[in-house]
Amino acid sequence: MIIFTTKLNQMPRTNPIVRREVIDSIINRCECCYIGMVDDQSMPYVLPFNFGYENNTLYLHSAQQGKKIDILRQNDNVCIAFSIDHQMRHSHEEVACSYGMKFRSVLAYGKVAFVDDFDEKQRILNIVMKKYTGREFTFNAPSIHEVAVFKVGITEVTGKESGY
Repeated sequence: MIIFTTKLNQMPRTNPIVRREVIDSIINRCECCYIGMVDDQSMPYVLPFNFGYENNTLYLHSAQQGKKIDILRQNDNVCIAFSIDHQMRHSHEEVACSYGMKFRSVLAYGKVAFVDDFDEKQRILNIVMKKYTGREFTFNAPSIHEVAVFKVGITEVTGKESGY
């Protein structure tokens, strides 16, 4: 027989993260972010992205055509979710409601701006590549011309953590 008590069933509350260097660290340590956008029928559309981040700006790339590009050209507002340090924890291993996930997360808002300048696209792609490989690359002209590059100037950001 499992006895449920208030103490065992209480989940720890999330704590706000207010220091900007901690928020930036979470973003930089995150391997994949999720971009939420809203289509022309007010339906949410969320996709995972690899990214680069520098000076409060998120840098992204994709194919030049597709649903996300159509949506972002119609509505440039986005919400970006970052989450790291996931770890299952529990207060009592026999009480299902005492289980929860430790995490650190950031939620950011901003507007997408498409980048068309050749040199700026190359600079941005190197920010993304440096995040994942630690180095810069040289890109040929067709590669630069055939990729959509966009940036999000973050206008609002919040951070939370639970269990840490």
